[in-house]
Amino acid sequence: MEQNGGATGSGTISNGAGATGPKGGTPATGTAEPDAASRIAEIRVRIDEIDRALIELWQERAALSREVGATRMASGGTRLVLSREQEILERFRSALGADGTQLALLLLRAGRGPL
Repeated sequence: MEQNGGATGSGTISNGAGATGPKGGTPATGTAEPDAASRIAEIRVRIDEIDRALIELWQERAALSREVGATRMASGGTRLVLSREQEILERFRSALGADGTQLALLLLRAGRGPL
C-alpha cells in the first residue's frame, strides 16, 4: 500500500507533482523535492492504471464465478465446491503469503457471497 503521510480518504486529491496537500503547504506527494515529487507523480499514473485494471478484472472474475455457481446449482449441484476454494486459497497463499490468503478470501466472497 502506498503511504504518503496523510490520512487515507481525506484532504486534497492530486495528480500533479506541484499540488499541495490538505494543509496547503505540504506537497501531496509527501516531499518538497521537485525531482522526487515529479517521479512520484509519474509512478502514481501507472498505479492508477493498474488499479483500474484490477477493478475491471475483479468485476469480471466475480461475474464469472456467479455464473459458475448459478449453472452448478441449476443442474442440481452444490452452492460451492470447497476443494476448488481450497485450491484458489493455496494458489494465492503460495504466491503472496498471508496477504494472498486474505485477497483470495475477498475474491471468493465477491463471486459467491458470504457463507
